[in-house]
Amino acid sequence: MINLSPTQSLTCDLIARESVTPDDASCQKLLIQRLEKIGFRVIGLRFGEVDNFWAIRGNTAPIFCFAGHTDVVPSGADEDWTSPPFKPTLTDNGMIRGRGAADMKGSLAAMVTACERFVASSPDHQGSIAFLITSDEEGPAVNGTVKVVEWLEEQGTKINWCLVGEPSSSKVLGDTIKNGRRGSLGATMRVLGTQGHVAYPHLAENPIHRVAPALTQLSEEIWDQGNQSFPATSFQISNINAGTGATNVIPGTCEVMFNFRFSTEQTPEKLQSRTKEILDKFGIRYELDWWLSGLPFLTEEGPLIDATLSAIKQVNSVDSELSTAGGTSDGRFIAPTGAELVELGPLNATIHQVNEEVSGQDLDTLSEIYEAILSRLLVNTSS
Repeated sequence: MINLSPTQSLTCDLIARESVTPDDASCQKLLIQRLEKIGFRVIGLRFGEVDNFWAIRGNTAPIFCFAGHTDVVPSGADEDWTSPPFKPTLTDNGMIRGRGAADMKGSLAAMVTACERFVASSPDHQGSIAFLITSDEEGPAVNGTVKVVEWLEEQGTKINWCLVGEPSSSKVLGDTIKNGRRGSLGATMRVLGTQGHVAYPHLAENPIHRVAPALTQLSEEIWDQGNQSFPATSFQISNINAGTGATNVIPGTCEVMFNFRFSTEQTPEKLQSRTKEILDKFGIRYELDWWLSGLPFLTEEGPLIDATLSAIKQVNSVDSELSTAGGTSDGRFIAPTGAELVELGPLNATIHQVNEEVSGQDLDTLSEIYEAILSRLLVNTSS
């Protein structure tokens, strides 16, 4: 492909690396080479099978950190794509197609090129610029950002402002900024019954029948009303499994998986307690395993949000909306350290889909927005 901008070219180079989580496929090596050329000091941090790195330019606070991931979700069958998923393709309407184009290799490229221009124009900028990059965001997320954050805390390093490059935009680049996320609490419940013949139900106990009324109440429960920044907490059943496959056997167990997406009006402890109350009300015999993927977090309006809103308005003439909708992100590991955090990236219309793609022009604009944010936060305009 010819006539690509620096941001588009780097995006294509990253897409061409088949970095299905947790394999980085040398994406980080490519980013590190670019960052070291403009004065970043880089520390590789491998935990388990996951590659991460921390890069920083500068020696003083405040620290502005770009955070992101090089790993992508599996692409599925190649024949379902109009072009090979790891062969970056430029379409007739200016889109760059390939796995990770929007989530989030385009954002990574925009971060790097924004820094290259910013450092060239402001080599003696205030504070420090950092990168926190992992290859474990799309996977279990146990040896990635969370471990790097723990390492930073051990070093006494505090991120003041963090921009995560997740694809946040809905219809127009920059129309939505994520300044928080709901918490995620999941559970697997094993409902215990007694297996038997369907013709002799009095000799068995059907766990499906026993749990059904409880699941109905859980699904109809009003957990809270939400607040100005968050919608109400939601409960969703994602899987129900039971039975031997035979039509004439009452199952002995039933497994139910469910998830809460919860606001700052809730705590995991309150949700667990109320769930147990409802289940116990129906006299169900059950075993329950909980897992907490992340607590809700919110960044109030302040220097980072102000800089982000004004940069988008200046560069792309868009009035942005603050939002806490969507799933979880690695921001859940960084925000609890006290950092102001926003998520800003390209359109999310095709993420995780076949034929994932991103506008090449949007990536150039995104890079300009990132540069404008740096200028607002790390250049002393009073001097």
